[in-house]
Amino acid sequence: MAPDEQERRLRADAAGNREPRGGPGGSPPRAAQPQRLRADAARNREAVLCAARDAFARDGLTAPLEEIARTAGVGIGTLYRRFGCREQLIAAALVEPITAYADAAELALAEPDAWTGFAGFVRRICELQAGNRGLADLLVITLAPDQQVECIRARANRSMLKLIERAKAAGQLRLDMAAEDLLLLLIGSSAIAAAAGAEAPRAMPRFVELLLAAFRPAGGAEPLPPPPTRAQMRRVMARLAAEHGCGHAPG
Repeated sequence: MAPDEQERRLRADAAGNREPRGGPGGSPPRAAQPQRLRADAARNREAVLCAARDAFARDGLTAPLEEIARTAGVGIGTLYRRFGCREQLIAAALVEPITAYADAAELALAEPDAWTGFAGFVRRICELQAGNRGLADLLVITLAPDQQVECIRARANRSMLKLIERAKAAGQLRLDMAAEDLLLLLIGSSAIAAAAGAEAPRAMPRFVELLLAAFRPAGGAEPLPPPPTRAQMRRVMARLAAEHGCGHAPG
């Protein structure tokens, strides 16, 4: 069963099993109850987030939500009361990893040498992907634009574009390199992270170095075919998001 269909059924079940509010017999709750319930809700939310971070890092963004709820010690209904859908849980659980991605881009810009900055950024993001399958998945999909992770991604992308243009201006990056080529690299390294599992940190470096060598100025080499357009890559990312239970596949 596809993740989105499975989750629709789980949400329906959770909605049907919600407990009635109020005290025994429908009487108003005692004054101390709201504060206790707020504390319980906060603890449950943090428990779900902790379990989700571990599950997504280990298994990717399609990790079963029932397993996450079970690990957190809550029911699936509680998970859906805190996070209305998988996409909301992903957005909340992966703020820290996507921030590390954005920070890596900004740190690379501070490197005086343009190639060292660009190559160091590519190595770092692939290292992050190898160590966290959830981040590897997240970097090749899109979420709702109002999610915090998308604002952080936009910040990273601005820095990434500056890294590319700076390396080109210094004559250290081939002129036909496009930002979309880096997204293709991320899709490739995401596939390696998924296929290699625990071996990914050892499998990734050679792949990255081969690609970095290809990014160097081409000299007398034949020109590359045109890069994919931004619209094409947006459609690819939207399709991958739908496969991970987020959003809907493009028509």
